[in-house]
Amino acid sequence: MNTKKIAYCGLLTTVALLLSYVERMLAIPMLIPGMKLGLANVTVVIALYLFDSKTAFSISILRILISAFLFTGFASFLYSASGALLSFAVMSLLKKINSFSTIAISILGGISHNIGQIIIACIVVENIGLFYYTPFLIVIGTITGFLIGIVAQKTIYYLNR
Repeated sequence: MNTKKIAYCGLLTTVALLLSYVERMLAIPMLIPGMKLGLANVTVVIALYLFDSKTAFSISILRILISAFLFTGFASFLYSASGALLSFAVMSLLKKINSFSTIAISILGGISHNIGQIIIACIVVENIGLFYYTPFLIVIGTITGFLIGIVAQKTIYYLNR
């Protein structure tokens, strides 16, 4: 790994942690308990386009681990990791197909992140009824994925210049 890539990875991980912290401090009333905007995911989308899947995955996992250690704890780690793993798998696969825009990949990543979290929540609380939230989460994942995709696309454009 060259020096420039190491610096970018450190910067993206730090920005992801900062966005996670800021998001925790925002008191935005949400429709669903525990729901967040997913601002830190912009760094994963950026890393997926600037580097390879392995590097983007490393940034995602580092952010989740450090954030859980510093801010949230194990329960939050479980939900974040489940959503991030499914989201990353979907985004990485779609990027390899090379037929989807950055925004479309971000939207589908946001939706799959929410679905991953609902699946783990159903397992943890042993209540399949939580799937009731899925339509709401699809709408929210679409909106936040769209916004994150726009930010990522603009950032990638400027970083490549």
